[in-house]
Amino acid sequence: MRVFLSAGEPSGDHHAALLARSLQARCPDVECVGLGGPQMAAEGVDLVADMTRLAVMWFLRVILSIHRFVDLARRAERSFLDHRPDVCVLVDFPGFHWWLAWRAKRHGIPVVFYCPPQIWAWASWRKDKMRRLVDHVLAPLPFEHEWFTAAGISSTLVGHPFFDEFAVAPTRTGAVPAPSASLVLLLPGSRGQEISANLPSLLRGAKIVAGRVPITRFVVAVLHDRHAAVVREMIARAGGSAVEVVAGRTRSLMAEARCAMAVSGSVSLELLAARLPAVIIYRIGGLAYIVQSWFRHARFITLVNLMAVADPILPIRGVFSPPMVVPPADPDAIYPEYLAVGDPAERAAEHVVGWLTDAAARRSVVERLDEVAARVARSGSASRAAAAVLAIAAGEDPAAAVRGVDETMARAKVVHAA
Repeated sequence: MRVFLSAGEPSGDHHAALLARSLQARCPDVECVGLGGPQMAAEGVDLVADMTRLAVMWFLRVILSIHRFVDLARRAERSFLDHRPDVCVLVDFPGFHWWLAWRAKRHGIPVVFYCPPQIWAWASWRKDKMRRLVDHVLAPLPFEHEWFTAAGISSTLVGHPFFDEFAVAPTRTGAVPAPSASLVLLLPGSRGQEISANLPSLLRGAKIVAGRVPITRFVVAVLHDRHAAVVREMIARAGGSAVEVVAGRTRSLMAEARCAMAVSGSVSLELLAARLPAVIIYRIGGLAYIVQSWFRHARFITLVNLMAVADPILPIRGVFSPPMVVPPADPDAIYPEYLAVGDPAERAAEHVVGWLTDAAARRSVVERLDEVAARVARSGSASRAAAAVLAIAAGEDPAAAVRGVDETMARAKVVHAA
């Protein structure tokens, strides 16, 4: 059996790599090929090209890279023709993957979206395109699965792949670190442009916190050494020499930290797995704020917040002028969040100071995180997705295949408990 996998960002590369590993475990003779990055290659995926180097955001950047995406689409289609896959699995990265889905469909190749684009949040009109180009969605979160199903899109709930590698942390509600252990993590994002736009606010927030809680230690956690060099240079320019920079240790640092200030993204799921209180920020320009307000249905920009409320998807609330003064965070949010044109540093610092100085305030957040994690933070996403992909490739029912995985996992837990 031949499976074509495609991922366009580091997080997608990670998810697709876990899926490739599970596919090979379930079907040792499976051949995995596709577009992706180093993590997929490490799992034995034969890459047509490394697409993670082209992870871009915002309209102008996409336009400037359009010729590269066209070339990648042509190379992928040539792979379809030369060595036809039994199924094409796409992981997030919607702009490019719409093109790839169209090419796979016109050659009669079943198309599966694992961790699908969040059209429920930004582009609900694309549900017709999803129905036309995608045979099946493997949804990571319960409310997403419900939305896709209600929209007439074939969907199976498999869970989020982040929880496959993040062990469910024990509750830390009673943990009160010693003063020397008052560590605050600064998480500036995984893309260069996110770091440039948001790190200055994180550093200003840290400076405010340090002024009120002088014993606090601050660490900027980044993905790799290349980002670490950029961050150190930005810190030097800002005069923040007391802030440490660490690459490749985000998970272990979360286990040590008291709380965090983070840029919006899938990192919120890592924070949930670690039961770590955090404030979320995302700086955008005035025009971008206006444009997104006329497209966004999601009540929050943070996945954990969306999972925590009964009404995560709301009607569009467009504005013609962005607020220049950062308003307070929605009180229903577990993670206070600020999608802001102005600087949210002071707002963010207030939350962090509270968690550092008030054990009850921190405990309240951790208790809410425990409740959400009990509902959604289950491992086995890649195993369920692999079973579903193989079933689709064989013309069988993916939902039945996923139920089989759940039953096997439940029996294993019973045996282990005994």
